[in-house]
This record gives sequence, C-alpha cells and structure tokens, in this order.
Amino acid sequence: MIIILFIDASRGLSHGKSVRPIYLGQPAIVILSDRPGSEVSRPRVVFSIEGVGDATGEFHRFASPRTADAILRQVPIGGRIVRYGEEIYFQISVKAPSENPRTSIEVGGIAYWPMGSAVCVFYGPTKPYSPVNRLGKITQGLELFRNVKEGTIVTIRKG
Repeated sequence: MIIILFIDASRGLSHGKSVRPIYLGQPAIVILSDRPGSEVSRPRVVFSIEGVGDATGEFHRFASPRTADAILRQVPIGGRIVRYGEEIYFQISVKAPSENPRTSIEVGGIAYWPMGSAVCVFYGPTKPYSPVNRLGKITQGLELFRNVKEGTIVTIRKG
C-alpha cells in the first residue's frame, strides 16, 4: 500500500508543523502543489450566458469526482438552455454514468444529468426529473438564470 499526501505548498507543510503519515510498511509519497487546496478540490467555473452575463461557481470534486473531471477536461463547453421548473439545463458532449446519484439538489446547486447528458443549474426549489450527479454550486450570479430565455447559449469555462 502506498500513502499519498497532497499538501498545499502555498501554506507550508501543515502550517509549519511536520507531516507524519501513518507508516503501514510502505513509504509515503508527498506531492506538493503551488495551488491552494481549494483550487484542487473546488475548482472555480464561470457560466457565460450569451447576452446576459457571467455567473461564477465551484465544482466540488469530492461529490462526483469522475464526472467533474470529465467535464473540466472538456471546458470550455456549452449548449443551449432548456428550462424545467426552476432549473435550467443544457446538453453537453460529455457522457458520464451515474455517480453518487441524488434525487434532490439544493437551490444554487450545479449537477450533471446522466439521462440527458446535461449540466443543470437549480436556481429555485425543483426536483430533478431523474437522479443527477451533484457537481457543486453557483457562488455569484444565480439570479441570472431566473429570467434567461430558452435557447440562449451558455458556456462553462474555468474561473
């Protein structure tokens, strides 16, 4: 067994303390990153809505890591908005299976809908049509989705 530690090098090794992994008979691999831990586990994304503006958010890799990474590898990626209750969604070229599927998402949540190969943004309380993979949340500009017209082009890019 190999132990892998991800350490945020910008903050020092554990805030100046030494890192002591539990020894299980194998050496530990320590990977130093110059990016803060939040940029790795919660990468920022921007939803550019044509003719409306930009909303910012973050993907939570720990919620659906394979799905989040598949989408992040393809950005910029986008499609035409479809409305469903107080949710918008748009089909993308990424095809991902169910991963930690959820039947409800909080207001402001970002999800991937495997059945429709689509990214969803929940700007109000709406139950997904079928289970979705939670991706993260909108952190600024959620109100932009409320009045956006169906068919408007939206693009996701790294923030």
